[in-house]
Amino acid sequence: MSDTTPAPDEGAKALLQTAASRLKKAVPLMLKHQIPTTPTNYALWYAYVGEQQPELNKAMDDTLSRYQTCPPVNGELLYREFVADPVELDVRDMRQNLEAMAAELANQLQDTNLDAAVFQQKIDANFNRLERIESEGVSLEQVLDLVRSLVKESDTIRQSTSYFTGQLSKAQQEISALKERLAASERDVLFDALTGCFNRRAFDADLQGILAQAPEGTCLILADVDHFKAFNDNYGHQLGDQVLKLVAKRMTDACRDGIKCYRYGGEEFALLVPKSNLRVARQLAEALRRGIEKLTLKDRRRDAKIDTIRASFGVAQWQPKTSAIELIEAADKLLYEAKRLGRNRVMPIQG
Repeated sequence: MSDTTPAPDEGAKALLQTAASRLKKAVPLMLKHQIPTTPTNYALWYAYVGEQQPELNKAMDDTLSRYQTCPPVNGELLYREFVADPVELDVRDMRQNLEAMAAELANQLQDTNLDAAVFQQKIDANFNRLERIESEGVSLEQVLDLVRSLVKESDTIRQSTSYFTGQLSKAQQEISALKERLAASERDVLFDALTGCFNRRAFDADLQGILAQAPEGTCLILADVDHFKAFNDNYGHQLGDQVLKLVAKRMTDACRDGIKCYRYGGEEFALLVPKSNLRVARQLAEALRRGIEKLTLKDRRRDAKIDTIRASFGVAQWQPKTSAIELIEAADKLLYEAKRLGRNRVMPIQG
C-alpha cells in the first residue's frame, strides 16, 4: 500500500514557527511593562516585536521612552493606526457620531422646551390681562368682540403650546434613553463625542497604568469652567456646548511631551503630566488659565459677544505610596479651594 499522507505544508510550518517566536518575545515585554493581556494588546505587541512596520516601532519606542510603559490610551491609538481592521474602526466612528448626534439633539430639545415654557408664561399673562379688561366693564361692543376674539385665540395658543411642551419632554426622554443604549453598546470608546478630548474611561485607564509602572513626577491638573451653569441658563445649552469645545481646544493645543487632556465630567477637565514636577505643572495650568480668559464667543441668537469664559485649576503631584484616588482627591481639594477663593485662579499659589 502506498503512503498517501500529504506532506506537511512547509509554508504553514514556517508561519507557526514565526508566530511562536514573536509571542515568546511579546509576552515577556508585556509583563515587563505591565501591559494588560487583552486581544488588542497581544496584536499590537505581536506586530511590534515582528519589526515589520518601522513607523509602529518608532512610535512605540518613543512611548516607552516617555512613560516607561505604554499607557492604555496610547496602546489603543497605536493599535488603531497600525494594526486594526478599517471596518472595525468604521463601526467605532459610526457609534461615536451617533452619540454626538444624540447629545446635540438632546440639548436642542432642552433649549426649545425652555423657550416654549417661557412663551407659555407670556401667553398666560396676556390671557389674564385680557380677562381683566373685560371684567372692568368696557362698554364698546366692538372692543369687547375684539377682546373675546383675542382671549379665544390666546387660549388656543396656550393649549397648543402646552401640548407641544409635553411632546418635547417625551422626545427628550427618548433621546436620553438612546444615549444610554449607545454608551452601553460601545464600552471602548476613548474620546468624548462633544469636545474630542479623551474621555473619563481613558483617564482612569491611563492614570492607573502610569502609576503602576512609572509614577515618579506624575502631576494631575483638574480644571473646571467657572459659572458654567449660567451659560446654559442665559444662552442655551448649544452655546454651553460651544464653550466646552473652545476650552477643550485651548487645553488640547497646549498638550505636548506626553501630556494628555481628558474630559473628566460635565464642565470639568483633567490633564495628566508625566515625568514632571509641581512647579512645571502649575506653570502650565496658569498659562491655560490666561489663555482661557482670552476666549470669546458670539451668541448669534442675541447678537452678543461672550467674553466671560473663565476656569479654576487644582494641581497635585504624585507622592510615594499615593494611590490614584488619593492623587485625584488632592487635585480636587485644591480645585475646590480655587473656587472658594473667588474662581479664575490656580491652586496651590506656588509650586
